[in-house]
Amino acid sequence: MQKTHRLVYFNGQLVPETEAKISIYDSALMFGDMVFEMTRSFNKQQFKLREHIERLYSGLKILRIPLEMTPAEMEAACYQTIEANEHLFQSDDEHRLMIDVSRGLLGIYQGIEGLHKGPNVIIADFPLRWTVATMGALFDRGINAVITSQRAIPGTLLDPKIKNRSRIHYLMANIEAGQIEGDNNWALLIDPDGFIAEGTGDNFFIIKDGVVITPEGRNILRGISRDYVMRELCPQLGMPIVEKNIEAYDVFTADEAFMTGTPFCMLPVTSLNGNPIGNGLVGEGFTRLLNQWSLNTGTDIVGQIQKWDKERGNSTTGDAPTPYRFKTK
Repeated sequence: MQKTHRLVYFNGQLVPETEAKISIYDSALMFGDMVFEMTRSFNKQQFKLREHIERLYSGLKILRIPLEMTPAEMEAACYQTIEANEHLFQSDDEHRLMIDVSRGLLGIYQGIEGLHKGPNVIIADFPLRWTVATMGALFDRGINAVITSQRAIPGTLLDPKIKNRSRIHYLMANIEAGQIEGDNNWALLIDPDGFIAEGTGDNFFIIKDGVVITPEGRNILRGISRDYVMRELCPQLGMPIVEKNIEAYDVFTADEAFMTGTPFCMLPVTSLNGNPIGNGLVGEGFTRLLNQWSLNTGTDIVGQIQKWDKERGNSTTGDAPTPYRFKTK
């Protein structure tokens, strides 16, 4: 008999998502000591899952989290979780996997009976439409990127190339951007040297004279979507791609700009600190790249997200912060 609630993979077992809980003594709660990945599907087929898992295991290696589960076993567990939940998804839903791996209990709590010993592996599967709610309109009008006083943490302090849960600086940047009037303000962080780094869960690009430019992969998370734009979409379309340091000046004088991120793929950035980029409209280069992405995956990326928003109607996502924005009352 099929379950009527979503199931979460939790240390080898499938349990109801309301029962997937880690201990208050877990290192993830104490230190943000957790490596994670979040994926999406196109037409129910996972996109770049193996690349996400490879990045996850790179983080586990560098942070020395002693996970015995192999990458192949992790991939199999992901598909097991999807299969267990597929019947709960609407026909046009996409699967959004959240893979969390924590170090587990700190040593002084190891003696507590009834608690799981060793790393925790949690894989949740929920509708992608949750993450992209209200984003549909942004494909038409674009984002206003806001350079915040909260800076990116450089790799010399906490390497952002490891996708980890120590992200309070992202939240602080979102809170600051959320104080600005309007509902399309997204934080854009600069690094300690004053160069553009990344958003709070997304990578940043500009286009100037037909050349696609993105910050060097030094003080940023090297996104899977960023890599896809650089190594697959740009070559497909014959668009030159360059990694280099860029300043706010370069953004102000660019022809267009955009963000990349797993759930929404690409979103146009039409202004910086309220100042229009180019003509202040969604650019031709952005449109070409996103159309090619849709063609490659057999999914109308914009149409799908805008359809979900239309179905939501006037319902809101509440005042709780999202990975990209902090809603002010």
